Amino acid sequence: MLVSTLYHKHRELIDYGIFGVLTTLVNYVIYAFCLMILGINYLTANFWAFMLAVAFAFVTNKLYVFHSRSWKFSTALRECLEFFSARIVSLLVESALLWFFVEKLACDELLIKIFTNVVVIILNYAFSKLFIFKKQH
Repeated sequence: MLVSTLYHKHRELIDYGIFGVLTTLVNYVIYAFCLMILGINYLTANFWAFMLAVAFAFVTNKLYVFHSRSWKFSTALRECLEFFSARIVSLLVESALLWFFVEKLACDELLIKIFTNVVVIILNYAFSKLFIFKKQH
């Protein structure tokens, strides 16, 4: 009963956390695959990981986290453009952090990716909650 009550009270944040972890997993697996299997540059690998993870995140955030059920073309287009725009800002922040830690501080590309994902998750929640999927009153 307590777990159910807590879940319903904090449902949005918990769901965001669950889908954020899944999105991070998608991002990290694609990043590692591009880096280690395909042998491409870490920034290029980050770009492709970003693109696929953002597509996954848009659908899950729209439907399961913020419960924006409208697929009316103008609404979905606005949400999609705002979502991707906000994620591009996140990508730039993440890429700058990756560059700084890898190039300037000689940190491991895979390890520092975990740190940058934490920063990105916080930024993305704020963008989604406050601007993209905000409740219309």
